[in-house]
Amino acid sequence: MFPIRDHNPSNRVPYVTYALMAINIVVFVSYWHLLDNPRALNGFYIQYGFVPALLSEGVNIQAILTSMFLHGGWMHLAGNMLFLFIFGDNIEEELGHVGYLFFYILSGVAAALGQFAADPLSQVPMVGASGAIAGVMGAYLLLFPKAKVDILIILVIIFRIFPVPAWIMLGFWFALQLIGGVGSVGDGGGVAYWAHAAGFIAGLVFIIPAWLKEGGRAFWERTDGHPPHPEAKYRFAESSIPRAGRRR
Repeated sequence: MFPIRDHNPSNRVPYVTYALMAINIVVFVSYWHLLDNPRALNGFYIQYGFVPALLSEGVNIQAILTSMFLHGGWMHLAGNMLFLFIFGDNIEEELGHVGYLFFYILSGVAAALGQFAADPLSQVPMVGASGAIAGVMGAYLLLFPKAKVDILIILVIIFRIFPVPAWIMLGFWFALQLIGGVGSVGDGGGVAYWAHAAGFIAGLVFIIPAWLKEGGRAFWERTDGHPPHPEAKYRFAESSIPRAGRRR
């Protein structure tokens, strides 16, 4: 299950969101040739990825920032850019271009520190924009909890698209990070669940001033948790892809 779009169109061009996507893609392309050389790739990740054990020693601190623009593969990059594309434009519209950029970076830093707190002696490099994007998702949850998000559910050969309120999709995603984090205790690698959870919580907290500026609970009452503008209408929002198989 993963989101493919929301029904919350922004009224401004999200230049920073597009720029962040472009930077992530360009950076990945710059070292994609290392993917076939595990030793060189590991050395690259140790130098520019976030290694909690090194932070414990007070070295390579700048990796907290550089790690946000690295990814472990094409699918890792594509998934993160999809989430950023779906949720980033509305938060950028709310905070403004400069404010959104600072929000994004701070969420990524909080995510890295969350992973560090969970396993400060880990020597496994952490890479990816997931933590910063999780912050964007946390902000989206507070501001637009009932905005519709189309999710694609794949069950073997059945593909269906469902529109669901953002709070269901984002709440489910956050719950998975907590479950994954608990289950990954003592795991030497894999997904940085605690970074995701920390980034999400940080974004939720960092966006509170903007939410209060909009009126806080009064903002929810005015919009009923929906976007404060007409929702986008998609012709196939509630359609489904037919089951694959032989014709009778």
